[in-house]
Amino acid sequence: MFCYQCQEAAGGTGCTNAGVCGKPEDVANLQDLLIYVLKGMAFLALGSDLPEHIERQLSVFTMNSLFATITNANFDHDSFVSQIRTALTMRDVVQHYWYERHAGDEASLPDAVLWKAEDEIQFAIKAKQVGILSTANEDIRSLRELLTYGLKGMAAYTYHAHQLGYPHAAVDLFLRRALAATLDDTLTADDLVALVLEAGKYGVEAMGLLDQANTSTYGHPEVTQVNIGVRNRPGILISGHDLKDLEQLLVQTEGTGVDVYTHSEMLPAHYYPAFKKYSHFVGNYGNAWWEQTKEFAAFNGPILMTTNCIVPPKASYMDRIYTTGNTGYPGVRHLPDGADDTPKDFSELIKHAKSCPPPTELESGQIVGGFAHHTVTQLADKIVQAVETGAIKRFIVMAGCDGRMKSRDYYTEFAKQLPHDTVILTAGCAKYKYNKLELGDIGGIPRVLDAGQCNDSYSLAVIALKLKEWFGLEDVNQLPISYNIAWYEQKAVIVLLALLHLGVKNIHLGPTLPAFLSPNVAQVLIDKFGIGGITSVEEDMALFLGA
Repeated sequence: MFCYQCQEAAGGTGCTNAGVCGKPEDVANLQDLLIYVLKGMAFLALGSDLPEHIERQLSVFTMNSLFATITNANFDHDSFVSQIRTALTMRDVVQHYWYERHAGDEASLPDAVLWKAEDEIQFAIKAKQVGILSTANEDIRSLRELLTYGLKGMAAYTYHAHQLGYPHAAVDLFLRRALAATLDDTLTADDLVALVLEAGKYGVEAMGLLDQANTSTYGHPEVTQVNIGVRNRPGILISGHDLKDLEQLLVQTEGTGVDVYTHSEMLPAHYYPAFKKYSHFVGNYGNAWWEQTKEFAAFNGPILMTTNCIVPPKASYMDRIYTTGNTGYPGVRHLPDGADDTPKDFSELIKHAKSCPPPTELESGQIVGGFAHHTVTQLADKIVQAVETGAIKRFIVMAGCDGRMKSRDYYTEFAKQLPHDTVILTAGCAKYKYNKLELGDIGGIPRVLDAGQCNDSYSLAVIALKLKEWFGLEDVNQLPISYNIAWYEQKAVIVLLALLHLGVKNIHLGPTLPAFLSPNVAQVLIDKFGIGGITSVEEDMALFLGA
């Protein structure tokens, strides 16, 4: 195997025996093979006139499969074998329609279209031939992977929107076109750079679509005090990102005597008006995803993993963790989707909860959030006045992901040392590095404005554009905003590309720059957009604040 798609790539170069995330070699290789077959299917679809129902099946399968290969989503060997078999069957169907338009042109078909296999042994052999390192040129490889990781992040956003009934044909078509482009050996580095930047455009559309889906379904997030303590009743802990799963769980647990708690990226669910009516929706339990091995043990009740963010479970709670959607882990019970768009059946989870003791309290108190773009727009006059009077000197975007590396304590120290005339704008689980600190407020405006999940990063872009409008500026880079972003996985990649598409420059990424950026590709991003890394808290404080 060779994998360097996440920030924790071994040695800052790549994982070769097993993933730092816990992904075993066989699963890593099968993920590579699934992506390869998806590329062949995309190539065929671009040259075919597909019936509408096949077109839709192809788009949904591609989206789901890309999402399943995101870091910490699915570790289950059998699941990927099944998905590859399905992909090969679907590819054959699409190939039939391709031949209707291109009979006699078979010589133009790439290997990703032609390869066939009958058993898992052939899967394993082929998987080792089509991995990341099969592209010999380092820069072309880097750009192909940068594009692919952006597509994975984009697929995650469109997955959630699709779950709520909001498909996007243009984004689906771009996913297909970009996947097929990674098979084209005639494309130069410049061609691929252009395609990567185009991915940013569709990333903005995908994030905007998800924002529309969430707010149309559940209302605009509101400023909310979220309880971080527990009650003396059995509970279910829901983690990941999927709001529809939460909605169905809340409906099915109502009146059962079972409470529901959020974990990690599900914290922002408390900000949506639609969920506030459930009296058994108690609060948030614990911290970011990587702390789950100790927090899940203490919770005592069952845990539902809805999307990526699962880590290999400990024996202390292995019998209490469930997966659903595109998430999976061998030996963990998986709750399937409902048939014919019916709700998922969480009765097994609820029954399990009733047999468990209440959660062990980890902490008490409240944390505040709900500062998505709609809420911040309502605070426009107050924010403008605070900036004009000098009460707010600078906004620091500290969005993104948290992770295990000790070097990420940098973000806690950075938040602590920021002067009291600065405001942090955040989204994603990076906020757990500082959202429980007593940082105060500026004239009633909290110094940490949490817009929500990493899925809600769109709000931060909208807020920046609104600030540009409020202050009558021509360029978003003229704003008193600095970008000090922590990243971990592929959704962060598409957020970065979206910001670049919107013209944002001088973004700093940490705790390390992506391993998948070759020196030449990294230099392009530095020269064109001012992308940089982080150093020490003191040096970066001076850089960002102009001291």
